[in-house]
Amino acid sequence: CEARLWPLPLWPDLRFEVLLAPNGAVWNEWLIRAPGAEAPSLTTLDDLTPWSCTVDEAARAFAPARPLQGTAPTRWALAFTAPDGQGVRRECVAEFSWGLLQRVAVNG
Repeated sequence: CEARLWPLPLWPDLRFEVLLAPNGAVWNEWLIRAPGAEAPSLTTLDDLTPWSCTVDEAARAFAPARPLQGTAPTRWALAFTAPDGQGVRRECVAEFSWGLLQRVAVNG
């Protein structure tokens, strides 16, 4: 596949990424962290605020994360376990739109 990136003047730390199949079909399109930009520190559920991180950043911070089908073509979800502010591990589902975190639902 081929990845194409575009800078975003309003968000210099992000890039719009499109992944293309060999025949030119679009496989995926979302926002990612720009090369060299500092990723947020994600260690607890308190760090997961809207627009704070990308799908990839959350998946790496709270591995192993399981991708889930989103509610629309531009939406994704991840299931994972993460510590709350008291250190208690909680099962969560994070929802993303265009690759940026929108909300986190905590189970239990």
